[in-house]
Amino acid sequence: MSDDFTPEQKRYLEGFTSGMQSARTARGLAPLGGAGGASAKPSGPDKEHAEAQARTVAAGGKLVDQEKWKAAEHPFDAYARFKEQAGAGVYPKPEDNFRWRYHGLFYVAPAQNSYMCRLRIPNGILKAWQFAGVADLAEMLGGGYSHVTTRANLQVREISAEDGASFLEGLTDLGLTAKGSGADNIRNVTGSATAGIDPLELLDTRPHARAWHHHILNDRSLYGLPRKFNVAFDGAGSIATLEDTNDIGFQAIEVGEGAIFEGQPIAPGIWYRLALGGITGHKDLARDTGVIVAPSDAIAVADAIVRVFIANGNRTDRNKSRLKYVLDAWGFDTFLAAVEEKLGRRLIRLDSAYVKPRPVYDRLAHIGVHAQTQPGLNWIGVALPVGKLTVQQMRVIATIAQDCGDGDIRLTVWQNLLISGVPDAKVEDVLANLQAIGLSAETSVLRAGLIACTGATGCKFAGAHTKEDALAIAAHCEPRITLDQPVNIHLTGCHNSCAQHYIGDLGLIGAKVPVSDEGDTVPGYHVFVGGGFGVEGGMGREFRTNVKAEDAPAVVEAILRSWQTHRAAPEESFVAFARRHDIAALQALVEQIGDAA
Repeated sequence: MSDDFTPEQKRYLEGFTSGMQSARTARGLAPLGGAGGASAKPSGPDKEHAEAQARTVAAGGKLVDQEKWKAAEHPFDAYARFKEQAGAGVYPKPEDNFRWRYHGLFYVAPAQNSYMCRLRIPNGILKAWQFAGVADLAEMLGGGYSHVTTRANLQVREISAEDGASFLEGLTDLGLTAKGSGADNIRNVTGSATAGIDPLELLDTRPHARAWHHHILNDRSLYGLPRKFNVAFDGAGSIATLEDTNDIGFQAIEVGEGAIFEGQPIAPGIWYRLALGGITGHKDLARDTGVIVAPSDAIAVADAIVRVFIANGNRTDRNKSRLKYVLDAWGFDTFLAAVEEKLGRRLIRLDSAYVKPRPVYDRLAHIGVHAQTQPGLNWIGVALPVGKLTVQQMRVIATIAQDCGDGDIRLTVWQNLLISGVPDAKVEDVLANLQAIGLSAETSVLRAGLIACTGATGCKFAGAHTKEDALAIAAHCEPRITLDQPVNIHLTGCHNSCAQHYIGDLGLIGAKVPVSDEGDTVPGYHVFVGGGFGVEGGMGREFRTNVKAEDAPAVVEAILRSWQTHRAAPEESFVAFARRHDIAALQALVEQIGDAA
């Protein structure tokens, strides 16, 4: 038994493991520690997690059900049972629904009596033939469509119990995977959408996102964290990666001459700045730690951070189990000291005075035709209706990317995709072919910034049909108001904030709106204003509660009209306008607009 434990903790650990042995035996599973179950000492890749669970119990904590499910049967040891369920056409009970999410499948009843599969696509980039292959799987085994997510990823829905295993194995045949894309694991690794092709970027994030992706896939000890975990690499390109919404955000910066740390010069050039603790659903953006990381060292640093979280994250309260809460309890200095101990060396601190200004994001660069750093080539941002694609559209896009581009399809955190490597002479062909399938590289400023999660159509937690309502907002506002600056409108269905409503210029979160004294409700929203990311980072403030979904388009129109009527100057952004007024003043201005209408 490890010398890190007190005698009392060792006794608790032995008792805890014994209990897990009993649970496994009751399920007809082999005991831990060999056929005879002779050893209660944690070992193997799950050791760090078992020890963290045992410390929690020894300290008087009560493990949440998900921790007990992980200890009783690791999801990666249960694939044979999952296959048996698929063969019998049986959907999982709650504990197996949790386990199958390790494999990328989510049973989403009662919203849809089927599985949803979420892939893993590092840096959001996949090959045209893979994209077409996913379309084939979605047609044969799913609902005939896919969604681009806010983690530059793909989701496929309406997969039957019988087809769940076939879908996962079909992904593997395509060189893709969904492993660890759900539950208490490190989610899809995001990076700059225009990595390697962007004239503005400081750093190509593709090799680092790919390295972290494979590091996770090949180390079982990095699965089964206290809660989900997000990591992003931002290369300072034209399109924001939203790295400040992640647990770990690596942000490319240029370090100038003359910087020193502990008596040693810091090499000028491109580094990553380390930010920690982003979780917008809990109203927090990742905060700058003052640490810089050599790009070649990013994987080792990320690994150390995750392992400190594994050992110390909360396993008794799912609402307080993210990295943010370890940071809140410990403070950054204590946490970074633990990371340094895990690494076995010091992290480099840098005074911000030595950091050169970063390039400014282009908030419309994910839509339209843009020149690449490679002469004569372009990326074309395709506007998708709140991220949805039919399989027919997917196949045509794959053909366009193969015949007119470099063969890559780049998904973005803005729920759309880019076709890259398009020669000047083929741009018009691409645009014509997109138009033929009902898509375009052009859209209104409003639709370019319209983000929506799955909503009540496919998620049991959602209080409103977010995708449908987002399109209704666009259809209502576009004929009535023309925006001359980018505005992001985020609609999320529930407190999980998959569409990150708190960082939208306007953010709407689904709610059941009361309509009678008897407790009757209708779908609707609470509305927030003034959120932002990057240099404008901040949480939106609650503007109005209990807006019926049918009234949301007119409310959004009135808010946007108020901004355009009362902004201090034509160039004043919406976020600057919103933050310049207290909520009561904003409400009064919007009410005036509504009365005039």
